[in-house]
Amino acid sequence: MTKQKMDTDWLVFHPNPKIPDFVLPGGAVDAHCHVFGPSPEFPFAPERKYTPCNASKDDLFALRDHLGFSRNVIVQATCHGKDNSAMVDACRVGGDLARGIASVGADITHKELAEMHDAGVRGVRFNFVKRLVDATPKEAFIAIAEKIQEFGWSIVVYFEATDLEELEPFLKQLPGIVVVDHLGRPDVTKGVNHPDFTRFIDFMTKNENIWTKVTCPERLTTRGASYDEVVPYYQAIVDRFEDRVLWGTDWPHPNMKSHMPDDGALVDYIPRIARTQEQIHKLLVTNPMRLYWTT
Repeated sequence: MTKQKMDTDWLVFHPNPKIPDFVLPGGAVDAHCHVFGPSPEFPFAPERKYTPCNASKDDLFALRDHLGFSRNVIVQATCHGKDNSAMVDACRVGGDLARGIASVGADITHKELAEMHDAGVRGVRFNFVKRLVDATPKEAFIAIAEKIQEFGWSIVVYFEATDLEELEPFLKQLPGIVVVDHLGRPDVTKGVNHPDFTRFIDFMTKNENIWTKVTCPERLTTRGASYDEVVPYYQAIVDRFEDRVLWGTDWPHPNMKSHMPDDGALVDYIPRIARTQEQIHKLLVTNPMRLYWTT
């Protein structure tokens, strides 16, 4: 297969991110990042909704070292569908410094799960964002969730704030720890007291197995790279749920349209949302290590 040509409007990851001013604690984990290809070695899925640039494991691990992280949690990208080869390869090469989150179907076998576990995979991702994936019956997700319990894996869910009310009964059925990507993508123009966001806080309060990632201010902002309007949302979550939060770069920032963030500047954003040394250590070290490196 020849190299797959990226979309003409695709924004490529920052070529020269700054060295962060904020010094990460030892053992810090980038708990949400991706690899794309490179094609043709790892071709993108025929059913994909977008064709990205190549963003290899070597690029990712170089960024890890540049920013000062120790480990990565590599989340299967939707452009690869259910072919987890690129993500699994990155985990194998990364060794104990990498863990993975897979995308699988209800027909996944015990043998296939065991092989991925041996490679470093520690969870599955269920995507409900309609512009990124086709709909999957919730019964299929339940079947997958039951299969992974033997391995001690967690579940990542990706949805938008307006979908929480409809999804909540289903999410409550899921066993084990469930991690919500990017705070469930609140509309930050509505304010932290809007029912959409207070519903999310209430959901986490009443369900102690629900975690979230305080990630991707660049996806939520409407005002550019200062991210000032997003800060109160992240502070509200970290202050309430400091034992159930994770942080990641989201490199190489798929489907960004407004701007491409500087990953070093994103690291500098961390002490604005985790405002004590204890919160910082839990967010970057304790929580991801407990979730992904103890099983």
